Amino acid sequence: MRAPISVIIPTLNSADRLPQCLDALMEGLEAGLIRELIISDGGSDDATGATAQAWGAEVLHGEPSRGGQLRRACEVAKADWMLILHADTVLQSGWTKSVRAHLGQPDKAAWFQLRFDQPGAAARLVATWANLRSRFGLPYGDQGLLISSALYARAGGYPDVPLMEDVALARALKGKLKGLPIDAVTSAEKYTRQGWIRRGARNLWTLLRYFAGVDASALAASYRR
Repeated sequence: MRAPISVIIPTLNSADRLPQCLDALMEGLEAGLIRELIISDGGSDDATGATAQAWGAEVLHGEPSRGGQLRRACEVAKADWMLILHADTVLQSGWTKSVRAHLGQPDKAAWFQLRFDQPGAAARLVATWANLRSRFGLPYGDQGLLISSALYARAGGYPDVPLMEDVALARALKGKLKGLPIDAVTSAEKYTRQGWIRRGARNLWTLLRYFAGVDASALAASYRR
């Protein structure tokens, strides 16, 4: 019997963070859950590709649009389930138990509990808000996504957009999302560099503009600025 999960990770100059993400996935390989690892790269000019190949990954290359990168990878995934993670996310030890239990619910997609890799009140506040938002059906990509290939196809998959691809898919999965009691430990680097309040407010404003109908490409350009 083949392992049930294709792991999919979009990357762009992720050589520094990717090894920690992949190291945490070894638990799934040892448990017989992971069939393949697909790295969908958006044009890295560091050692991301070499790092991925050293771990036995299939590496796809394409334009640096996270929605497009994820869509390409999901289209070639062979397993019955897909576990989609960001390169700077590390699953908490013991994650295989909850994931294995969820595989009996192919009509539900699952997300993990966000936690940052730095302590402090600001990190806890932002993570608490993210997990609360997720309970209302809007998990972001840094919380991971475990979804059956059949449910992904019915939902229409990731749109090929540079931003908000995770929100678009979450909205298509309305009523079919659940949280798993496992932490997805995510890098706080962008928050500490830009400021917790500033980046949190920026993320919320971007989400509100998306809901108001602003084009994802325009949002991405504004977000990068």
